[in-house]
Order: sequence, then structure tokens, then C-alpha cells
Amino acid sequence: MATPHEMYDEAVALKDNGDLEGAVAKLREVLEAEPGHTDTHSALAVYLQKLGRFDESITHAQKVVELLPNDPFSYTQLSVIYMRCGRIPEAEEAKARAHQVQMGG
Repeated sequence: MATPHEMYDEAVALKDNGDLEGAVAKLREVLEAEPGHTDTHSALAVYLQKLGRFDESITHAQKVVELLPNDPFSYTQLSVIYMRCGRIPEAEEAKARAHQVQMGG
């Protein structure tokens, strides 16, 4: 059986070949094996947003923030996902939080 890291790499390869749905399915397999795999949640946030599945996308971006609360990039990604999903107030809030975390607060 493939490791979560190997499955993640397979998902990225599927995405690179234009199969976003296949990539999402493979990433869901990763989360079955390792629910806290932050790279997988991050990738799902992006891929699902591209597929127009905004609520699911936001859920995965929020999970990254939950798993990495002291990482400014996780808040930056959440901000971008919110923005691309048309939720500007939430995007601005996440961007401010990214700045706050980056400054040590």
C-alpha cells in the first residue's frame, strides 16, 4: 500500500495531467490514512475552489489554519481561498490574521 506522501504525489500528478476530480479523489484517500496531512488539506482547498466547490474548499483551508495556527502562510492561503470564493470580508480578516501571526501576535 502506498504511503500518504506517495498518494499525495499521485494526486499532484493527476492534477498536473488535468484530472482535478481524480486528484481530489486521491487526496481524500490520503486523508483517510492521515487525517491531519496539512499539504493534502491545502491542496484540496485549491483544487476544490477551482472546481467551484467553495464550501468544501473553505473547510479544507480552515483545517490548515486549525492544524498550523502559528503559520502565517496558512492564513494567507485561507484569505486567498475566501477571496476567490467571493467572501471578501472573511478574506480581509484572514489576511489581517496572517499579518498578526507573522508579527508574533
